[in-house]
Amino acid sequence: MERGKSMASAKSKIKVKIKLKTRKSAAKRLKVSGTGKIMRRKGWKGHLLSGKNATRKRRLSGAVEITKDNLENAKQMLPYGVK
Repeated sequence: MERGKSMASAKSKIKVKIKLKTRKSAAKRLKVSGTGKIMRRKGWKGHLLSGKNATRKRRLSGAVEITKDNLENAKQMLPYGVK
């Protein structure tokens, strides 16, 4: 480094691409389908299942696509998708 130049000016010339961090809580709850849709589980099927009939429990099974309102937030939380 040349005399009189600060360390900050020397570092500013180096271009570094910042790694984006995946939110692990979102990665555990959301999955990306083969076509790129972000899927989630339906709620209300975690406990107290004896009070729900079979049709209701079956309807709550499976994954659904997240709504367009939450899509932008989910994409920010999962910058590289989910594996």
